[in-house]
Amino acid sequence: MPNTLCLWLAAHGSSCLELFAVIFGVVSVFLSVRQNIWSWPTALVNVALYFWLFYRSGLYSDMGLQAVYFALSLYGWYEWLYGGKGHTPLRVSRASPRLWITLGAIGVAVWAILGQITSRLPGVALPYFDAATTTVSLIAQYMMTRKILENWALWIGVDVLYVGMFIYKGLYLTAANYAIYLALAVMGHVAWKRSLTEATA
Repeated sequence: MPNTLCLWLAAHGSSCLELFAVIFGVVSVFLSVRQNIWSWPTALVNVALYFWLFYRSGLYSDMGLQAVYFALSLYGWYEWLYGGKGHTPLRVSRASPRLWITLGAIGVAVWAILGQITSRLPGVALPYFDAATTTVSLIAQYMMTRKILENWALWIGVDVLYVGMFIYKGLYLTAANYAIYLALAVMGHVAWKRSLTEATA
């Protein structure tokens, strides 16, 4: 049965690798919406699978992004458990203007450098667009490791772009995956905002 499924997916422009990456990704984001610590170990599996998938697709910025995600997932796992005051579990907070300025400046620099580097690689696809979505994703993921509410707003914006890019590249399961991420990001924003309101009330 598994071989039949894999053959069917291959015949329709997908793969079992992409399917399992999608499954672990959806589970991880769903658990993040619920602020469940198991979102991080499932994220580790997800990014490992996508690293290989993006390598095969020539999306080198996104491939490199998965390696950074792996490190950030380990960091986020620790921070959610011990990143609060006195090494207590981390609570939802909001981004300060200073943080926005800092992350914005870093983001522009990373996008320019990443786009320039990857545009010279053989077989690269959409280098500057890919670099832009990669950069925003990095910022959003960092903000998630710190339980900053606005990470979900960034994910909503970048997920819209990812859906279009993956449809263009023929990665239809991944495009559907990011459409689910988009819906989960909206849910995450609502749930985390409620959590923040309750914590400050």
